Amino acid sequence: MKETLLFIGGLYNLAFAIFHIMFWKIFRWKRSLRRLLPQDRAIMQVLNIRLIYIFFVFAYISIFHQEGLTSTQLGKSIIIVISLFWFMRAIEQVIFFGLKRLASVIFLIVFFIGAVIYIIPVFA
Repeated sequence: MKETLLFIGGLYNLAFAIFHIMFWKIFRWKRSLRRLLPQDRAIMQVLNIRLIYIFFVFAYISIFHQEGLTSTQLGKSIIIVISLFWFMRAIEQVIFFGLKRLASVIFLIVFFIGAVIYIIPVFA
């Protein structure tokens, strides 16, 4: 069960990496970011690229290093860090986007699911 959840978590993070790669197109960043100051425009894009990298790292270790994640203290710590990442992202969804729109509620649930996917293998 632990390995299955970590594999699902890997796919989950891979999906978010792909989603973030598409931000330039989805949000029309070429045009919409022009309204920002140059340094703010750069920060937005750099932070998004770093998130893409983190999602790929989370996916890679979740898919290819399940044994190390579940059988060592360091691995369990990494799983907890990933779970906390998604739990905090769920909280940030409420703080920064509110819950008035259906899309925001859906993202809250999706982020919470990510946290749960990763916390279960720690205690299973």
